[in-house]
Amino acid sequence: MSDPLGQLAYQTLQQGRSLAGLAHKEISSRLMAWLAPEAKANVVPLAPGVIAELRKSMESLLELDWHEAQQGLYPSQLLFDGPWLDWFLRYPLVWLDQPAIWSRRSRRDVRDLPRDVNPGQFPDYYLQNFHHQTDGYLSDRSAELYDLQVEILFNGTADAMRRRLLQPLLTALPHRGPAQPPRILDLATGTGRTLRQLRGALPDAQLLGIDLSSAYLRQASRWLGQLPGELPQLLQANAEALPFAAGCMQAVTCVFLLHELPGVARQACLNEAFRVLEPGGVLVLADSVQLADSPQFSGAMENFRRLFHEPYYRDYISDNIPARLGEAGFVSIHGQSHFMTRVWSARKPMAEAG
Repeated sequence: MSDPLGQLAYQTLQQGRSLAGLAHKEISSRLMAWLAPEAKANVVPLAPGVIAELRKSMESLLELDWHEAQQGLYPSQLLFDGPWLDWFLRYPLVWLDQPAIWSRRSRRDVRDLPRDVNPGQFPDYYLQNFHHQTDGYLSDRSAELYDLQVEILFNGTADAMRRRLLQPLLTALPHRGPAQPPRILDLATGTGRTLRQLRGALPDAQLLGIDLSSAYLRQASRWLGQLPGELPQLLQANAEALPFAAGCMQAVTCVFLLHELPGVARQACLNEAFRVLEPGGVLVLADSVQLADSPQFSGAMENFRRLFHEPYYRDYISDNIPARLGEAGFVSIHGQSHFMTRVWSARKPMAEAG
């Protein structure tokens, strides 16, 4: 059923989020140029028409988001979901954090982590200030600000991009009935925003999330604990070596992880996803677009790498993810792009070749 008032409310909300994100970035850039000019990154000029193309792509993403909710793929409430009061109260902390970020950028310091971190507990590639994030992913302060910072970065479209994994997931999941709810594992679950989308679309599913950061898992537990139904199970673990038996999951999801991994770790995560899936199980990935599928946005990708500390992004945008999925053993590999997100779905064969 058409809901013009609801659609208008959604469009108004998204326009407000977009304007807020753009305004924040513009003010932040001007302040940095004035107060810490040495922190400024050298960006490449965008080709004519790219900004208009990005805007058009974002509008298509939001139209699809609304349409799929109206189709009943997920509840319309998800479109308006957000810890709004938390974000409002934490927004001043984002500004207070800016001088520390500018200072690290000026010093080219990407290993400025809390002193109590035990390096032996984490892969070396993880021990960095991704996005120039204060404390990397290794403190409660970082976890408390992360989702708001991502909202600002993507002009309020982060959850809409995360929800693009729902359609291929729901299409591929076999109907098991209420007595056998699907078991779905979310890799690098962070603060649980993807699990929140999954819970909205699959209220009876058994959800699990793993992440390397105990601080981010604590934040995920706080926010996911506000939802009705069974609390997702959260576990501190490395996606390269999952602590689960082979063939125990019906689905695995992974959002915005691969571009932050070196190639060897990228492949290891896909291999592990394949191992823990049952025959016929589905993997759905959502990550940055790549040069092969979105060459018109190559300048935007290059500037993302330069503006935010993303040491493996250049390798990622040229990587052949379908080939990696095939190497892991997956079949029925499909990909589709939505704004700045590429979504792949793949299936584990019903019978592995022996």
